[in-house]
Amino acid sequence: MALDLRLLSSFLAVVEEGHFGRAAARLFLSPPAVTQHVRRLETDLGAVLLDRSASPVVPTPAGVRLAGHARVLLAASNAAVADLADMAEGASHRHGGRGPSPERPLRVGIMGHGSAELTPAAINAYRRARPDVPVVTRQLDFTEHVSALVEDRVDVAFVRPDPDDERIAVDVMTTEQRIVAVPARSPLADARKGGATVADIAELPFVRLPRHTPRTFTDYLYFDQEAQRRSTEYAVTPQEVLTGVVTGRAAGSGLWSFARYYAWPGATFVPIVDAPWESSYLAVRAGDDSSEVRIFRALAVALARELGPRINDGHLL
Repeated sequence: MALDLRLLSSFLAVVEEGHFGRAAARLFLSPPAVTQHVRRLETDLGAVLLDRSASPVVPTPAGVRLAGHARVLLAASNAAVADLADMAEGASHRHGGRGPSPERPLRVGIMGHGSAELTPAAINAYRRARPDVPVVTRQLDFTEHVSALVEDRVDVAFVRPDPDDERIAVDVMTTEQRIVAVPARSPLADARKGGATVADIAELPFVRLPRHTPRTFTDYLYFDQEAQRRSTEYAVTPQEVLTGVVTGRAAGSGLWSFARYYAWPGATFVPIVDAPWESSYLAVRAGDDSSEVRIFRALAVALARELGPRINDGHLL
């Protein structure tokens, strides 16, 4: 059975607005039309999707599941329309019978583990939506979350924290608790369950960063310089950080999902209970209106709305 995008659009508007009337106003439809769309969708799927007795209206468990799929499907549909419009515009400017130039790959930069499970989910969704466009992934180190985009070495990048640079536009992917990585024999390792405070980590020997590392990243790594000590060990990748940690010469920091991706023997991960939660981001060049970047960005944002809350809560997908 094919899903009707009009019905999905009405259903998703009700979920996001929590009200049939507001959803109808948003879609420039009448409330009875939106109600009919949702009922048709429930009939087609054989499931109740909305709890209408609640105020605001909330999705049922089946509705929650469908809302995630709906966001991705509608984002892909909108991106496809934009891509075809670009193609038509390009065709109107071509002269003489020249065919289209070969597709260049979409270059995806990934700092560390990127935005956790969202990273492969977004790449795979893009590959399904654009099977004819090759995708190249490039690992970025801590110094590159601005330069790789500005110097046109990647087209999109999963980075953290916000580059805070007018040349870069970002979308929030995940928002997670902060952690520190310490040797398993460190006295602080005993706090891996209850957590520690920013004051507790002030004297940890955090890895050093090269001088050309952007200030936004150094402030992130060192908790706005509250982590005052520096190791003799330099690091620009998570692997280098963890090498310093497991050999007892350094400490590092990251987001909560870091512990899932870098569960090295000899390293312990301690949550920092009083530090503000931090986000990972999908970054692109500001003003980049290329169709492939727009498609990737739309899919990633839709997936972040669906999967992000589970990642933020530390639940594996």
